[in-house]
Amino acid sequence: MRAEGRMVQGRLLRMSILRQPDEKPVRLGVVTSRRVGGAVQRNRVRRRLREIFRAHRAQIPGGLWLVVTAKHGAAEAGFDGLREEWLRLANRLSIFRTLP
Repeated sequence: MRAEGRMVQGRLLRMSILRQPDEKPVRLGVVTSRRVGGAVQRNRVRRRLREIFRAHRAQIPGGLWLVVTAKHGAAEAGFDGLREEWLRLANRLSIFRTLP
């Protein structure tokens, strides 16, 4: 995926995308290593990232695989901090539909 896709990273997250030729619904993968924190912290970060994705799913076209990797400071960041970083990285990757 790394050779064919694109990746950007910020202070809290790393986001990678791979465009697929088909128009299947966008897919999300969330990666949280033990460096993020204990199981409770990792699960909280995963839930927050999935919720951010769900809130913006309608704006993302199909045929896209999206992988979000949480970095070390993600567990200390609040929901708003994660959402801000997620949106900033998503805009850098230009994954949102453009309006006519």
